[in-house]
Amino acid sequence: MNAKGRVHKFGDNVDTDVIIPARYLNTASHKELAAHCMEDIDAQFVNKVQEGDIMVAEKNFGCGSSREHAPIAIKASGISCVIASTFARIFYRNSINIGLPILECDEAAKEIKDGDVVSVDFNTGVITDETTGKTYQAEPFPEFIQNIIQKGGLIKSITE
Repeated sequence: MNAKGRVHKFGDNVDTDVIIPARYLNTASHKELAAHCMEDIDAQFVNKVQEGDIMVAEKNFGCGSSREHAPIAIKASGISCVIASTFARIFYRNSINIGLPILECDEAAKEIKDGDVVSVDFNTGVITDETTGKTYQAEPFPEFIQNIIQKGGLIKSITE
């Protein structure tokens, strides 16, 4: 399982209210959530993001509330993977539950730039910044978590 895309870069402490503002939580539509993803931190994000792109952020990504809407909005926007220095624990678990691949790698999160093209090998945890040629090593997911992500989330992994 791999991902490759252009990077959308964010800093520290990107909270769930920035990922998907609370004013849009009255919908369960993934498409509608995606239409408002990141709009309070980058109003043009939804116009720039393309299927397969990668989000990179620094420490404590996804802090704030426990809503699953945040990783759903990111995944539905077309983001194929999120790389960060660290993730808020509930965001980390919610991401796995909905099948959004996320990797912690402090060095990659700090060095990769907005607009770089990055590829990720989820089996090995190798992150390659194809723009600079530099590689980084994240901890790969264990096989059972890779299975959850490949099947599209926890519920799909146990019902299919």
